[in-house]
Amino acid sequence: MLSYLHAFHAGNFADVQKHGALVLVQTMMKAKSSGIACFDTHAGSAIYDLRGERARKTGEADDGVQKLWSAKDRLRSEDWKPFFEVLGGFNAGSGELSVYPGSPVWFQHFLRAGDALTLFELHPSESEQLAGWASEAPVRVLRQDGLSGLLKQLPPKQPRLLTLIDPSYEIKSDYVDVAETLGKAWQKCRHGVYLVWYPILTSGLQVQLKEAVRHTGVRKVLCSEVSLSNPPARGMIGSGMLVVNPPWGFDTRLSAMMDDISGPEALNLSHGVEWLVPE
Repeated sequence: MLSYLHAFHAGNFADVQKHGALVLVQTMMKAKSSGIACFDTHAGSAIYDLRGERARKTGEADDGVQKLWSAKDRLRSEDWKPFFEVLGGFNAGSGELSVYPGSPVWFQHFLRAGDALTLFELHPSESEQLAGWASEAPVRVLRQDGLSGLLKQLPPKQPRLLTLIDPSYEIKSDYVDVAETLGKAWQKCRHGVYLVWYPILTSGLQVQLKEAVRHTGVRKVLCSEVSLSNPPARGMIGSGMLVVNPPWGFDTRLSAMMDDISGPEALNLSHGVEWLVPE
């Protein structure tokens, strides 16, 4: 199925959690000089117009990154600063945001000489836009399935690995497929850092993913979840991140970031973090 377009959802509360976690991991991993191989399994089109027809049809960014941008001066965690620096680079002034960068941009911004970035995108129009953006960036775009494609690329040449796995989950089998891919990737590169995003739904399908991950044999899996205080009657009521091999102290710093955005003056959500699988 190739009907999903992230432009309808760019900058929503789930993106804030996902990209906040991604930026934090990258910032912490940069403390060591050794090279990092970065992979994004479902890259999308890289840049999103928040004033465009698709974004305005849902208005999801209004209750996500737009609220966060308005509240940025009240946030206490220093770990939000790199996040806002990237956003500020695409948006002049202090008014509403007009552009939201997708995960390829967040990855690319923190790349160093000796790091590498591989992006997977199967959707024809999305991959075309992604390739256009990537033509001016030192990254590689592969127009293939990101789950199977990732496994073919492991282990990487670089000594360290950072991977984001975030399909749309439009197909119910994605939940188990993601867990199985994570297990196989971990067997190929056990020291890698893996970020797995998933939606929290009224249907409870996310439970399948978490249970399947528990049975893969993967160790040291942190689980971070945010839940909307005023959830819709149907659909996505929260957002989750599994982080395999998080850097030391990541759990505390991510919790502080999520606590910052929990109040009604920000994104109006609750947050919890626990070890899904210990070491």
